[in-house]
Amino acid sequence: MKLTALTMPLVALAFPALAYEPAWPDLSDALYEGRVLNDGGQFIAIDTPYRTGNDARTQIAAQIAAPQGLLLGSVTLILDENPMPVSAVFNFDAPLPRFFFDVTMRINGPTPLHVIAETTDGQLFVAETFVKTSGQGACSAPPGSDLSLALATLGEMTIGIDGTMGEGSVSEKLTALSMRQRRLDLDISHPSLSGMQMDQISLLFIPMRYVETVEIDLDGHGYVDMTGSISLSENPRVSLSVPGQTQSVDVTMTDTDGTVTHANKRLTGY
Repeated sequence: MKLTALTMPLVALAFPALAYEPAWPDLSDALYEGRVLNDGGQFIAIDTPYRTGNDARTQIAAQIAAPQGLLLGSVTLILDENPMPVSAVFNFDAPLPRFFFDVTMRINGPTPLHVIAETTDGQLFVAETFVKTSGQGACSAPPGSDLSLALATLGEMTIGIDGTMGEGSVSEKLTALSMRQRRLDLDISHPSLSGMQMDQISLLFIPMRYVETVEIDLDGHGYVDMTGSISLSENPRVSLSVPGQTQSVDVTMTDTDGTVTHANKRLTGY
């Protein structure tokens, strides 16, 4: 049948476009079971690219400040359309007034992104943004390095410490200085296998294996436990704020196959 200007609308009616249904309503109901999600726009600043330069390794960062009179108990990063949406959870051993994280993630496709802060009194605060991608399907993309070599160094970690936190405006730098925060960078050697990747020789799917938990202790005391997911990039970098006076860092990484590795570093006092 030849389509004309008159028949085109009829075709459009016969084959309506599939409506996009956001995952967030169902996700939030499943995760928080009807709890109130307060607007956290004034407490949570998310830093993501407008469009990913590399779907398989995209930095997602956020600065979170607890509302006045409250303290943070945990922070959760959710990539709504990723196969494993709950992508990273930070649980604090001692409540914090503010927290910063910057983690390299896989972004499987265009997705809303939510950061949820839970205060110690049980309130939830949420902020959101949207990330566009190049359509590479990062969670099913083949590993970027030789798997046998990656497994040989699996679990090795490098700890770095940067100067005073705070980039951008003068007020942000002054705030970081007043809080005496520094930036801790943790590089983890791990293939972060999603279970959706195919071996390019055997054409069989590679079993899932990713960083399950990262426990960070400062000066001999618990600081934060991060729960990971397949959303973590290959060889992920996890950066976060730590008190400026920190003298030592001890890290324990456990992956989903039960591999446990440790790293530690002595730091110069602030």
